[in-house]
Amino acid sequence: MIKFKYTILYVSDVTRSIQFYEQVFGFVRKFITPENDYGELTTGETTISFASHKLANTNLTAGYTASSRLDKPFGIELGIVTENVEDLVDKVWEFNGVIVEQPTVKPWGQTVSYVRDLDGFLIEICSPMHE
Repeated sequence: MIKFKYTILYVSDVTRSIQFYEQVFGFVRKFITPENDYGELTTGETTISFASHKLANTNLTAGYTASSRLDKPFGIELGIVTENVEDLVDKVWEFNGVIVEQPTVKPWGQTVSYVRDLDGFLIEICSPMHE
């Protein structure tokens, strides 16, 4: 069996990033290492993990491109589903996230917005798709 289990975001401050996701999205902290270089959040079936740039550099010896709010976002996003997109977008703003695209109703009826977290990672906040 193959199962998608987690995504790791390389961040400047693991604790600060986890606190942002707890405060904005209500996710539950699984743990943070005593060194504060790695942590995980319970989000449902998939875990969002955070690793410090220092730890990431020990794993990727050739380096990598760090996410930054000063640059355009990477061509990847985290998808968050909620019944109330507008309220969640407001909460992102309240906790110093960046609104990239205001909530918009798409032709298929789904409300979609794009925001960025404290490290510049792109997050889609959308309403559920109803069948």
